[in-house]
Amino acid sequence: MHSGSDQRDMYRMGRKAELRRNFSLFSCIGFSIVLGCSWEFALVTGTYTLANGGIAGTIWMFVATCFGMFTVMLSMAEMASMTPSSGAQYHWVSEFAPARCQKFLSFTVGWLAVLGWESCMTLVGYIGGQQFQSLISLLDPSYQPSGWHGTLFTMAVTTFSVFCNIFLIRKLPLLEGLMFIIHIGGFFFIIVILWVMGPRSDATTVFTQFDNQSGWSGLGLATLVGITPPVVTLIGADSSAHLAEEMKNASRDVPKAMILTALANYVLGLVMVVTFMFNIGDIEDVLHSFTGQSYVAVIQSATGSTAATIFCTALVAFMMCACGVNQATTSSRNLYAFARDNGMPFSQWIAYVRPGWDFPLNAVVATLLYAFITSLVIIASPNAFTIITSLSLNGLILSYLVAIGVIFWRKLRPDPLPKGKFTLGRKSGLVINFLAICFLSFVFAFSFFPSIPNPTAMTMNWSLLVMGCCVTGCSLYYWLHARKHYTAPVERTRKHD
Repeated sequence: MHSGSDQRDMYRMGRKAELRRNFSLFSCIGFSIVLGCSWEFALVTGTYTLANGGIAGTIWMFVATCFGMFTVMLSMAEMASMTPSSGAQYHWVSEFAPARCQKFLSFTVGWLAVLGWESCMTLVGYIGGQQFQSLISLLDPSYQPSGWHGTLFTMAVTTFSVFCNIFLIRKLPLLEGLMFIIHIGGFFFIIVILWVMGPRSDATTVFTQFDNQSGWSGLGLATLVGITPPVVTLIGADSSAHLAEEMKNASRDVPKAMILTALANYVLGLVMVVTFMFNIGDIEDVLHSFTGQSYVAVIQSATGSTAATIFCTALVAFMMCACGVNQATTSSRNLYAFARDNGMPFSQWIAYVRPGWDFPLNAVVATLLYAFITSLVIIASPNAFTIITSLSLNGLILSYLVAIGVIFWRKLRPDPLPKGKFTLGRKSGLVINFLAICFLSFVFAFSFFPSIPNPTAMTMNWSLLVMGCCVTGCSLYYWLHARKHYTAPVERTRKHD
């Protein structure tokens, strides 16, 4: 079923409706909250900032990230209401950027978004696999994980995610309800365990004790370097936007879903971070847990029960698999949208939707293939987590930055914008867009910092090199091939009222 507003939006964008609109507002919210997995990621990434900022730094950088990411989300929600396309960022850039550079900019942003979301699929599989390895360590303390184990677990999680997207696609909105209930129930279960049984620190220590164990020249700089983990926890403001062509009343409900999802994820994530920091106990013991996961050590210390710890770890592992299911959906829809404009190699195959299937099977398969290939990095490099995280984080951050930058530029001009059902207003919108640009620029710059000063080749953050190679490859592909074949979305767009 397509509402009148959905039909008008598709007509204005020059698109043929190929996907089934399975998602309502509430199923989309459930989908995006499970995809965000904010409290689960807060547990997994929470200890990465302890050396850079300490307990208080971890909490306050998470709070700052919530405010910064909310300006990003509001900016993107407004664009999603104007142009509810599965392509999201690259479509918005094509429509709102200066005519002389919109094609190259939208192509580059499309590649960055594809790179970011596809790498997120690998990242979720990798983190999910780590939880299963922690379970094995709890059951058999003599277990010694190795790189190839991580690769196989990553492949297993991503294969499960893609299996659900192919064979259970019609039931996906229904499954979202079940996964959402487990997500919320698991949150309260772990929160209650930690608050009732954990060794709590005093509030002064938790909220004011900053620390610099990494050796940076100042405490402030060390704390700022620790911004990457909370951003990884809360990134994905565009996830609902990529479901715009599978959602009823998209121009109205996609922005609502984005706002409500963000607020829910921020609250769940922040409560879990504060709880985790209050009950963390001896930091050295936690950081060197034999399971490889700090939160597992905290739960085991709080409960004194291996069985309870196994249950909680299994719960997090299950939710990472649920996150992977939704991750595969979003990644494949973003890839499908870009491929139908001939932005990718083998675009015709990737963008093909078999009549009657109503979902992009080939794009889902391509997402799995990418995850398999990039998971091999885990065998080759001990810095696999950093490399995969950099691809996903920097790709998405830069795509957000360009998209919000062009809408900010467009608002400064007298040209009319498409009418959306959610608007920030002109003056307040410019302020919010500007704050989002400043925040994203700040995060993008600090994402290239190593975790410690004077790094060796083993501890170096190679994000800048990896990102530079990706952007260079994208540019070469554009000038050598894609500029003659890529169809920028604005070329299909009909004039709005």
